[in-house]
Amino acid sequence: MNASPPPRIRQIPVIVLAGFLGSGKTTLLNHLLRHRAGNRIGVIVNDFGSIEIDAMTVSGQVGSTVSLGGGCLCCAVDASELDTYLETLTRPAARLDVIVIEASGLAEPQELVRMLLASDNPHIVYGGLVEVVDAAEFAATRERHPEIDRHLAVADLVVLNKTDRAGEEAPARIREAVAVTGSTAAVIPATYGRIDPELLFDPALRPDGEEKARQLTFEDLYLEERARETGEEHGEHLHTAYESVDFTSDVPMDPRRLMEFLDSRPEGLYRIKGHVDFGAGDADNAYPVHAVGRFLRFAPRPWTRGEPRLTRLVLIGSGVDAQALRKELEGCRAPAGTGRETAQDAAHERSMWGVLRYVQQPGDDDT
Repeated sequence: MNASPPPRIRQIPVIVLAGFLGSGKTTLLNHLLRHRAGNRIGVIVNDFGSIEIDAMTVSGQVGSTVSLGGGCLCCAVDASELDTYLETLTRPAARLDVIVIEASGLAEPQELVRMLLASDNPHIVYGGLVEVVDAAEFAATRERHPEIDRHLAVADLVVLNKTDRAGEEAPARIREAVAVTGSTAAVIPATYGRIDPELLFDPALRPDGEEKARQLTFEDLYLEERARETGEEHGEHLHTAYESVDFTSDVPMDPRRLMEFLDSRPEGLYRIKGHVDFGAGDADNAYPVHAVGRFLRFAPRPWTRGEPRLTRLVLIGSGVDAQALRKELEGCRAPAGTGRETAQDAAHERSMWGVLRYVQQPGDDDT
């Protein structure tokens, strides 16, 4: 089986931002808009009610805002209608790097995720479900909305917001409650919705000419003003809530071993990005990998001329053991004698079957 990689299409991550009323979703969204790492963010705001306050809050701070009213998104639109809004935001003219759906406080996050995974839009890729929790009111929220356990169970990242008002023991109790649901999500504390954007998206890479010619953005002005007020050159340092682990190998990875690692990745590991060299498994292609929570996708592409044949990965999570992760990845390297110097044969092709399950083919659904 020697499947040809599908044509490369630039895909925009779509992040679902969920949480019950008052948890701080809009505060977190506004924080991301002010600390965009150079990204152009498109926002779909879904209010449950006739006055779309959230939409007005963010409308002046983002390049493209689509506001959906008249009911929660999971009930008011089906997948085909959601595709219409996503089609607007994924047009090349919008030049967006990431899309955030701020769900109604009464929305069902799992349905939103299913709608995204069933979308026919080839220009989007699932970017994760972020569940925002009011740490100070968690017990009361859970009593009013016992379905929060179901939401936490499917979340990829749980943000414990308002931890400054919750007391020292509250975060540990909430982490235990999250674990009881069976969730393996990364759980990070926050105040005023301040999380590091790197948890959700990468810094934007712009052509030099474009970056020199661009006008000052809302983010630029905000950060300049904050730097004057605080004396901090780079603003707030928010990376202490998570760990980032780098891994590089000039030895090809064994497909079976790597898939065993990816299929059983540890609790708290939120994102994996980079590309993989599978050596003789597919000597012609590098395999960029996109993993968020339990979602996994490979997007093979031809090696470019002169490009080093390396595996380069970055793993991001909270409460993960960096040394143990590196050791596990080192154990995923191909054994001696099975690297790229060995001719491809049926055994090598069979070893790639597990990888190819996560390569989206035209017409595939990820459900």
